[in-house]
Amino acid sequence: MDEPEAASNVAEFSVSEISSALKRTLEDTFGHVRVRGELGRVSRPASGHVYLDLKDDRAVLSGVIWKGTASRMKIQPEQGLEVIATGRITTFPGQSKYQIIIDTLEPAGAGALMALLEERRKKLSAEGLFDEDRKRELPYLPAVIGVVTSSTGAVIRDILHRLSDRFPRHVLVWPVRVQGESSASEVANGIRGFNAFEPGGDIPRPDLIIVARGGGSLEDLWGFNEEEVVRAAADSAIPLISAVGHETDWTLVDHAADWRAPTPTAAAERAVPVRSELLAYVADMGARQHRAVSRAMDERRTRITAAGRGLPRPDDLLALARQRFDAASGRLGQSLKAATAASRSRFDRVAARLSVRPLQQQITRDRETVIRLSREARRSLDARMDQRRQALSAADKLLRAFSYQAVLERGFALVRDGDGQPVRSAAATEAGMDISIEFTDGRADAVIGVKGTRKPGSSTKPPATGKPGGGQGDLF
Repeated sequence: MDEPEAASNVAEFSVSEISSALKRTLEDTFGHVRVRGELGRVSRPASGHVYLDLKDDRAVLSGVIWKGTASRMKIQPEQGLEVIATGRITTFPGQSKYQIIIDTLEPAGAGALMALLEERRKKLSAEGLFDEDRKRELPYLPAVIGVVTSSTGAVIRDILHRLSDRFPRHVLVWPVRVQGESSASEVANGIRGFNAFEPGGDIPRPDLIIVARGGGSLEDLWGFNEEEVVRAAADSAIPLISAVGHETDWTLVDHAADWRAPTPTAAAERAVPVRSELLAYVADMGARQHRAVSRAMDERRTRITAAGRGLPRPDDLLALARQRFDAASGRLGQSLKAATAASRSRFDRVAARLSVRPLQQQITRDRETVIRLSREARRSLDARMDQRRQALSAADKLLRAFSYQAVLERGFALVRDGDGQPVRSAAATEAGMDISIEFTDGRADAVIGVKGTRKPGSSTKPPATGKPGGGQGDLF
């Protein structure tokens, strides 16, 4: 028989115990580390946490950014970005792997930020956000100017001072943080907020927006390179001037703005003209207009004078007409005398042809004609009257023949009710009903005593008395 195996002195661990031991060892040894690498996979589930991979050419390290930490980060992790992650190494026992819990994330030098900036610029440019045809003309003299900047910095003071020197305007300031983690969202909200103002509302809607910030490093200006700010500037319905940094500083919002100012002071100079220069220009234009009108009036006066020299004198124009008038006036008296003599001669000739006798004969003939026509008209009228009289007599006879009065003359009577309407049957009567009976010589009022009807042919006479057996009775 085999002898029993000697007991081993190596300690035994459960899976949980060995996982916890490894976790403590890693966290104690690597409790605070800074790891440099390139971001590979970046995942953002609905929980709000960020899961990513840090890699180099030989290894990959999993990383986690908890939701609260991710919301406060200065830059957001993007695939391909070279970063320096600060945090602690721990394990994930559920999958037997180690990972870094990231507390801060920063680009690995300006080169990484520039690469990210160039990649983002190409992406937004491909979407057409930087196209020149999207840019609008700036208003020549805006009534209200909205400024999105810090309310405590020197930038707003420089803008207000420059506007006051050139042309004072109504300025609305939307205070924002121009640096830090919340800078991008506040600037974007400021641009959208000014665009949300209703024209004619309690707060006037700006005619121009200036987004301004002083100079700084690439990291300081990074908020103006975020997509949220760039898209808000591109979508703005109000013309927008970008004045971020110094003349050599360029951000992505500069490409999306309608006009890029090298400094905030230059933005104020571009926003409004110089009031004194504008007044001088208007005065100069007024003087030029006055001189132009004066020259035009002088030119027209000269042309009218020259044209007047070529016209004849008024006396020369009227001389011929006056001469003709004098000649006609001289002939007028003689012409009147000659016309009067000619009219008298014609009258005498007509009067000579007229005599009393032919006139009387004409009157006699006319009188006879009138008498003859009167007689003919009388005969025609009498004939028509006879015809009308005969027709009327025939109609009267016809009316009498069909009139109910002819029936009354034959011994009949007409019964009417209280309303004067004819009573056509005994069924239409009732006891106590007032009636009137019309005879041929007048009317009599009556009252129905007993209501009832009799059969046609029944007699109301009392029965004849006589001898039994019928026959003719005795006259005596």
